Amino acid sequence: MSSLDLKERYEKLQPFLNEKARRMFAAVEASVLGWGGRKIVHEATGMSYLTIAKGLEELNESQTKPDEAVSDSKIRKPGGGRKKAVEKTPQIKEVLGKLLEPFTRGDPESPLKWTCKSTRRLSEELKAQGLLVSHTVVAELLGEMGYSLQANKKTKEGGNHPDRNAQFEHINETVKAFQSEGQPVISVDTKKKELIGNFKNAGQEYHLKGQPDEVRVYDFLDKELGKAAPYGIYDLTQNQGWVNVGISHDTAAFAVNSIRQWWHSMGSQVYPQAKKLLITADGGGSNGSRVRLWKAELQKLTNEIGLSISVSHFPPGTSKWNKIEHRLFSFVTQNWRGKPLLSLEVVINLIAATTTKTGLKVHCQADTNTYKKGIVISDEELKSLSIERNTFHGEWNYTIFPNNS
Repeated sequence: MSSLDLKERYEKLQPFLNEKARRMFAAVEASVLGWGGRKIVHEATGMSYLTIAKGLEELNESQTKPDEAVSDSKIRKPGGGRKKAVEKTPQIKEVLGKLLEPFTRGDPESPLKWTCKSTRRLSEELKAQGLLVSHTVVAELLGEMGYSLQANKKTKEGGNHPDRNAQFEHINETVKAFQSEGQPVISVDTKKKELIGNFKNAGQEYHLKGQPDEVRVYDFLDKELGKAAPYGIYDLTQNQGWVNVGISHDTAAFAVNSIRQWWHSMGSQVYPQAKKLLITADGGGSNGSRVRLWKAELQKLTNEIGLSISVSHFPPGTSKWNKIEHRLFSFVTQNWRGKPLLSLEVVINLIAATTTKTGLKVHCQADTNTYKKGIVISDEELKSLSIERNTFHGEWNYTIFPNNS
């Protein structure tokens, strides 16, 4: 008899078997199979070896002492038995999530995530916090939380910097430190530019049969409508988004002006006692770690609002790990999927209407300013900036202080 036949038979019988009957079923099958039977039954039914052994013991006892066989009173009552770890300690998933947070890998727009920590190591760290959980239970919890064990997969992210994970941890600790002091923390980035007009937009939505939205065959730029460049600011603490939709060039001046608009319209109201601001940003683009204009514009902003501005950049090739990507932009993409972005007003309304089950709120506005490309910041101007670089990768982590010069 193959284990597949046994599994099929067990799955058909299982709904009609109580705990004792399942145990006795396993014992009889293991007994009939003989040598190696316990392993086959374990693999086919998922029952533990201890359960199968207990069933064999009861089976032998019923055969040698039929008058003293275990009665039905020994069957566990509904709701009986050992409580699951998550029932005894409801906070266990929250604690496990915090352990995983700085180490999370994968495409953040996918429901699947995975971690570089082993279940045994996670079990040890949970035990260190007073939560006695085995590595097998940790594996079950990870499955319930949407994690899966996956093999390595080549991507097009570029080089893997040796301090990549260390920078992730540095960002995580810095964010927690700012939040513990009640100081604002934002994640920023420019979403992919979108053609404005009657163009095809990926995705699907419901229409009457045979009545889809008709769009242009070719995606040639409409010079009158142009492109939309949404620059987003995501407040990690408040779960609030601010999107400034530009129609000019995506420059550092545009990026910093978007942060300026967020601060004056939203940030200063939410954080009236703020003394400093933390920005987490990609390593490239208009807010890249090597962009001189980005730092020069931040100096103007910090002089204007009186806050010191700390910046932590993600390492090269890790832009999709920026929180704004999977806590704001991914939901914006879902919200406008299958809808042609006919005008700037449509873009703004679709972004502003984006919500999530976790309570995300998004404000969106148009930025009709013109931003020039090719602005050069000289060495002298760069030296005049009041920048303090962190001892750990100062090119990625630095703070700009007001100098009012």
